[in-house]
Amino acid sequence: MTNALLNYYEAIEKASQDMLEAARQGNWDQVLKLEGACALLISQLKHTAAKQQLGEDEVQLKSRIMQRIIVNDAEIRQLAEPWLEDLDHLLAGRPNIVH
Repeated sequence: MTNALLNYYEAIEKASQDMLEAARQGNWDQVLKLEGACALLISQLKHTAAKQQLGEDEVQLKSRIMQRIIVNDAEIRQLAEPWLEDLDHLLAGRPNIVH
């Protein structure tokens, strides 16, 4: 049953990689869709983790997976900054002026 926890971590890593690819392509609708899928996986992971624990080797694998997820997330955030600024201008009613 412990392997189920690792399966969740791996699924979240895969979703974060897919989000990064979508962000690189500027497909923000897909990024948001995948973000929702990640949220569901994280919720399921939390529920399962409350009942199970990882072994020592599995904790090390989890750590490597989490590091890759963090790297993906950082790049997604960097790619999203211009898009979020444009959205902020749009919502504020200010046109985005290009110099």
